[in-house]
Amino acid sequence: MKPYTATIADYPRTTLKIVFFFIFVALTFFFVGKHFSDGSSPQLIFFSATTAAATSEVTVSPNFNQFFNVSAIIDAHTPPKPPVPLPVPPPASEPQDVFKRFGILNENGTMSDEFEVGDFEDGAPDEAGNVSLVAEDSDSAPRVSVSKFGMCPRSMSELIPCLDNEDAIRKLQSTERGERFERHCPEEGKRFNCLIPPPKGYRPPIPWPRSRDEVWYSNVPHTRLVEDKGGQNWISKVKDKFRFPGGGTQFIHGADQYLDHISETVPDIKFGQNIRVALDVGCGVASFGAYLLSRNVITMSVAPKDVHENQIQFALERGVPAMVAAFATRRLLYPSQAFDMIHCSRCRINWTRDDGILLLEVNRMLRAGGYFVWAAQPVYKHEEVLEEQWKEMLNLTTRLCWKFLKKDGYVAIWQKPSDNSCYLNREAGTQPLLCDQSDDPDNVWYANLNACISRLPENGYGANVARWPARLHTPPDRLQSIKFDAFISRNELFKAESKYWGEIIGSYVRVLHWKKMKLRNVMDMKAGFGGFAAALVDQNLDSWVMNVVPVSGSNTLPVIYDRGLIGAMHDWCEPFDTYPRTYDLLHAANLLSVEKKRCNVSSIMLEMDRILRPGGRAYIRDTLAIMDELIEIGNAMGWHVTLRDTSEGPHASYRVLVCDKRLRG
Repeated sequence: MKPYTATIADYPRTTLKIVFFFIFVALTFFFVGKHFSDGSSPQLIFFSATTAAATSEVTVSPNFNQFFNVSAIIDAHTPPKPPVPLPVPPPASEPQDVFKRFGILNENGTMSDEFEVGDFEDGAPDEAGNVSLVAEDSDSAPRVSVSKFGMCPRSMSELIPCLDNEDAIRKLQSTERGERFERHCPEEGKRFNCLIPPPKGYRPPIPWPRSRDEVWYSNVPHTRLVEDKGGQNWISKVKDKFRFPGGGTQFIHGADQYLDHISETVPDIKFGQNIRVALDVGCGVASFGAYLLSRNVITMSVAPKDVHENQIQFALERGVPAMVAAFATRRLLYPSQAFDMIHCSRCRINWTRDDGILLLEVNRMLRAGGYFVWAAQPVYKHEEVLEEQWKEMLNLTTRLCWKFLKKDGYVAIWQKPSDNSCYLNREAGTQPLLCDQSDDPDNVWYANLNACISRLPENGYGANVARWPARLHTPPDRLQSIKFDAFISRNELFKAESKYWGEIIGSYVRVLHWKKMKLRNVMDMKAGFGGFAAALVDQNLDSWVMNVVPVSGSNTLPVIYDRGLIGAMHDWCEPFDTYPRTYDLLHAANLLSVEKKRCNVSSIMLEMDRILRPGGRAYIRDTLAIMDELIEIGNAMGWHVTLRDTSEGPHASYRVLVCDKRLRG
């Protein structure tokens, strides 16, 4: 018998349908799998179960630990919305980018000083090209997309926007109390939107410590102070440099001799120990603060932008801490009990006017037990008008409970009380009165002066700080009074921040050779407890730090001063009170992603460009989500930008944007 051979016709129709169905399903999975594995589409991570065995295994997709920008993929398949144009003039034809590097990192991470400065033509600023608004979520301000920022005219090379607002100053109802020297910021839409050029012939600054004694004339090309103060040993011009002999109106024999005189007059004034932080009012070219640095005293030198308007510019060019500020109608931007000593040498301030309202501001900022040093004509000149001013000063300081210590030659020194007992024991009705309990002496942002005596904390906070250098790492009492939510010990937070920045700065010193960089004037734009600045001190870097506490966060400024550091309150939605080109390094950690909810990030970065020196750099440590925008703005400003991983590695949500400021030629 022949064997039976089945043919396709022998199968029932139902069975054939099932076979074809399974073939179709298999082919479908084959092509789908190929689509997700050919590199054209992102893959998922699959975990496959194994057969029963002695050990179980997990099969992992080759895409494990890989990052895919899902938003970008979605955007790529979504038709773009047309940008909404800003109300600006039509952009000019875009010139070619021709850059000359200005202080660039080499392959070892060291900044090179071999660079050139481009020339700028006077005239109208170039237009910024391709400006458009990019809509974002409701919590953020609209983002401005800019392909390129133009150059401002050279006439703006020394612009301080909030102090040079002539339109606002002309509209002031009164200027008799110095209102014109206070902040009057331009309205939104009227602020500068271009790059501030340097003066013609600008050169890399002379490094510290030589800069204490000489700076390039071309960097601050003004001779008004030489003409007015040359005979008082302030400043002189020799060829292409300004020279600073170290003298002043009251200390023509030199600042060192003057400082010795003060410490000999009151032996308890031990510079570098119980005197660590000072304020010099009407500082001139800041020789007082410059010479205190060698005695471990850091001085905030302040002066208004008045007839001697370049005083602060000279101070910062020398590498001395300084800031434009005026005693007028508002509080200065420093906390209560900030300064161990406040000094005024011929500062041209009438301390007794309006029943001493300006001296009351000094009292607010002076630490409990701190010293006020006054060197002025009423102290030593025997003329009827001046002797009357001296009597008024003695009367006022007595009512303020200041203890008059000594008058020696042309210097008089007082000491502030350490508690409120004297204030409370004065005769009833004695003026000025104590401030109301509700008055916050640390509220300084656009806060008016109060004609009252700021109370000292009953718990003694602020009075009992450790001596330098121990106070740098000693958690101060006022740490407990900072208004913020803390679920662990504040002392532990303080120490953790110091350790965090200590490790980061240590790595910068090792890897990026920070000690070889010419860093002198440094700003921490969001200072916290001052851990970044403390780390620079620990590394013995030859620099000082302006610690800025933004108004958008907790007011930690009292803690910074209690540590023996300096700083100021500021709102980064407005320009800072300093001249252009006054900082070598700007450090911004977790700042821009926060402030972009309040104002435009490009305006903050333009301000950073204004105050950053050519050849300087900015370190921006922030979330990955904002980095594309910052890179775009940095490129539009002509910065050289490099995105680096943090110590947490490439999969962390934070990055560090290292920016070199360079100039377009």
